Amino acid sequence: MSVTHAPESAVDVLRRQDPELAEILLGEADRQSTTLQLIAAENFSSPAVLAALGSRLANKYAEGYPGSRYHGGCEIVDLAERIAVERAKALFGAEHANVQAHSGSSAVLAAYAALLRPGDTVLALGLPYGGHLTHGSPANFSGRWFDFVGYGVDAETGLIDHDQVRTLARTHRPKAIVCGSIAYPRHIDYAYFREVADEVGAYLIADAAHPIGLVAGGAAPNPVPYADVVCATTHKVLRGPRGGMILCGADLAERVDRAVFPFTQGGAQMHTIAAKAVAFGEAATPAFTAYAHQVVANARVLAATLAAEGLVVTTGGTDTHLVTADPAPLGVDGRTARGRLAAAGMVLDCCALPHADARGLRFGTAAVTTQGMGEAEMVRIAVLFAGVLRGDVESQKAREEVRELAGGFPPYPG
Repeated sequence: MSVTHAPESAVDVLRRQDPELAEILLGEADRQSTTLQLIAAENFSSPAVLAALGSRLANKYAEGYPGSRYHGGCEIVDLAERIAVERAKALFGAEHANVQAHSGSSAVLAAYAALLRPGDTVLALGLPYGGHLTHGSPANFSGRWFDFVGYGVDAETGLIDHDQVRTLARTHRPKAIVCGSIAYPRHIDYAYFREVADEVGAYLIADAAHPIGLVAGGAAPNPVPYADVVCATTHKVLRGPRGGMILCGADLAERVDRAVFPFTQGGAQMHTIAAKAVAFGEAATPAFTAYAHQVVANARVLAATLAAEGLVVTTGGTDTHLVTADPAPLGVDGRTARGRLAAAGMVLDCCALPHADARGLRFGTAAVTTQGMGEAEMVRIAVLFAGVLRGDVESQKAREEVRELAGGFPPYPG
């Protein structure tokens, strides 16, 4: 009589072949399952997305675009990329989508390469106010290749200073205006930025890396109808693989595609592109729409409860998945606060605070919402969060409570 054996899991294979690396993978799985992932840029991809990432498409070299590859044997991977492109276009209402960008920064680099020349002036949110490295940091290609002018936020409200945006645009006549941030918790007024860009004859580039998942779920405004080019990541709230994409009109499609390949990148990562296609398909469902709105509801409750506990929440709240706050009223600076919270099992980031020398905290609700947590859990997290920072709850006791809470909402049940 024959005996059928269950196939080995990927971890079982790695355990047998490379136990040292297997233990690292298992250790990270345990970390993610027993702590709270509050980093605004992180999420849990679905098993289907992870399956595509770990597929044999990783073996295929595919320089170029579907129907026009340098290497042979791309007939199957061409299908995957075409599906990803069509799903992205449908999801965001774009005329063209490039899904080959390896990251959000790669997408921004390609957008600049498509529209600008070295030395051009670009207007973007200043780094002290939540601008990204690709928005003019001297340590980044953007700050080395282009002349960036930074706009800021109002000192009282923390909101983007739209009057300053218009004044700077009129003064500097930039070739492009960038709207988007890594630490701005409110919706961007894309229509206003379009108006200013048209007034001074500038391209409008929307860096929608953070809100694009909310856009997919109908919980944030869509930049596509307003921006010449939209750059985004496919992870964060969108819950896809780590990677980037670019959306634009048909008039810029060829320039954008050539800026990605062959100008800034080589072969496409076909396993990642297939995983992007899976994520786009998932994001087009009613379940994802409900998820996106719950992410925002959770963030608002988390922000309000933290404010009630004594933290200063910038802009007075949030419209998105992201919250930034100053823990100083509780007697700690941002870096100290991050360390205390990490010891308690709450993982988040530091960030610059507008119009201040101190560092604040940046956190989000995308991952914990994927786990199934709701407003009640956000209140519990916020109270524990503040208790740890005030010193009312000692680290080990907080760590035990976090472990118990996370255990009730496993990211990958079963």
